[in-house]
Amino acid sequence: MAEREAEAVSAEAVLRELRLFELRCQGEDVPARLVELCLTHGLGPVTLANELLAFITSKDLGTQLSASGLDAFEHEVLAKRNSRALRKRDNRYGGLHDVNSLQELLDEEEEDELLDAYTTPSKNSQKRSNSTPENPRPKRTPSSRSPYALFSPNSFSPSVAPSQKYTERSSRGEVVASFGSVQGPSWSGRGGRGCTPKLFGLPEENLTKSYKFMFQNTLDVREVLSWRIEELGDALKSHHGLEDFASVSLLAQEPVTVLGRIGCDSNGKLNAKSVMLEGDRQHSSGGQIPLDLSELKDYSLFPGQIVALEGTNSTGRKMVVSKLYEGVPLPFHAPTEPAPERRLALVACGPYTPSQSCAYDPLADLVALVARDRPDLCLLFGPFVDARHEHVEKCQLLGSFADVFKLCLKTIIEGTRSAGSHLVFIPSPRDVHHDYVYPQPPFLYPELPKDDRPRVHFVPDPCTLDVDGIVLGLTSTDLLLHMGAEEISSSSGISDRFTRILKHILTQRSYYPLYPPSEELNVDYENFYSYASLPVTPDVLVTPSELRYFIKDVLGCVCINPGRLTKGQVGGTYGRLYLQREDTKGERRSPCVAAQVVKI
Repeated sequence: MAEREAEAVSAEAVLRELRLFELRCQGEDVPARLVELCLTHGLGPVTLANELLAFITSKDLGTQLSASGLDAFEHEVLAKRNSRALRKRDNRYGGLHDVNSLQELLDEEEEDELLDAYTTPSKNSQKRSNSTPENPRPKRTPSSRSPYALFSPNSFSPSVAPSQKYTERSSRGEVVASFGSVQGPSWSGRGGRGCTPKLFGLPEENLTKSYKFMFQNTLDVREVLSWRIEELGDALKSHHGLEDFASVSLLAQEPVTVLGRIGCDSNGKLNAKSVMLEGDRQHSSGGQIPLDLSELKDYSLFPGQIVALEGTNSTGRKMVVSKLYEGVPLPFHAPTEPAPERRLALVACGPYTPSQSCAYDPLADLVALVARDRPDLCLLFGPFVDARHEHVEKCQLLGSFADVFKLCLKTIIEGTRSAGSHLVFIPSPRDVHHDYVYPQPPFLYPELPKDDRPRVHFVPDPCTLDVDGIVLGLTSTDLLLHMGAEEISSSSGISDRFTRILKHILTQRSYYPLYPPSEELNVDYENFYSYASLPVTPDVLVTPSELRYFIKDVLGCVCINPGRLTKGQVGGTYGRLYLQREDTKGERRSPCVAAQVVKI
């Protein structure tokens, strides 16, 4: 059972387990929702199937799984399951302690902290493993190949066979999501002619090189968090016409307005009964107050969110919230230069190999697409050498991680040279060879040929890109998954979780507003304040995620999750966009004319 539980989460694996119990999906979105539940709550396909069977049996719901039934299952079963697990973990040593139990607890915590200091997240946990294997000399087939040989699937791994499931995939080129006027365009570009992508803003406002990290102290983190509250507080006050804020600890029979950051009253996940507000430093001296949300019909909250609230605090121990003031997005960029011709942008996110093979066949197919369609701009997100890949975790590559990455870059650059497309490389926290810190500095590639330097661009994660006056927001960090696991909401109407999270990103004016951050992320807050804030509201926001692909218009910003180029052993998806800015003096029009998510 343990081996089956370790199986990678995919729609195919989940459906296979459900078929054992004769459970069927009602609706096309149900399989994707099942995968989302697995990823959000850390469940394997077997565990999810068992929990679902117990739930529908107790509720007598029949064998057809619907979207509304899954929502009820998540609310009634998974949320309680997480809270029980937390209580069990916190009460391992419940009751009175003697000398022996205290020493055992201290020794266990010291051992965990020591191990955590030398590891990074892995595929089956919240932390990626980079520790020394038990057998330092992995079994390898004898080979005289040099890692600097011509890039091919068998250059780096003893497993040279390409993935059969990927090779035999169906629905190649099928459009699975679309936006705008998609019938007219032929989806071909001009090969980057006249296109000039660059980082938005001044050079000193962008992260352009590596920096020392793991040196921040608690006071620096506190200052950054306080500055964010002050900045967003001023924006909320001016936009909503609010008077001065009150202290969160002030006894108030009449409604008062307070400012602060949403937090949780414990180490568990946020819920409607555990929400608290940490007040700002100027008015509340950082004081905290629990919140009663019973009078709010519509809200969406997550840890780290900066909010202005109106409510009463008659006892001084809890504030009854009656109104939540919406955040305010930044204005869009208003370029002064003339509008350029229409641009075609291609967006793809790694991994670029199937999960059980180091054959870069998906990458080769993508390079062939670029050569055929000649897009003006290619946005390529990591991971390029995935830390969660089976051969990387087992140290079975025949070259160093850096060598594999360089040959991967060489393949992309040389393969797209005839098309002339501009290439933009965005690193990922899962790139095993790169700095494991957020914000993440750009890749270094000093071997880049001189003739290719004008069209090859290495940018940080996150970054804001200016393409001839059109602003693109780019981040490879899976913010949708991180925030989706922490956000709580209540809505009287139809509510879309993706739209809510994207709206939070824009109104909180940050590429990563979640605090505390996910355990997968190593945040350096001194550089976070300088390089992870939104300078303007982007025209297009690209946020690749493990969750289902989509294209949405949120507050005038076109947001796209292109999915990943591979999903386990099968092919995934990529995105393409037509960008065309218009010189209009009246109402603003989105420069994203059309967009699609397509199967590779």
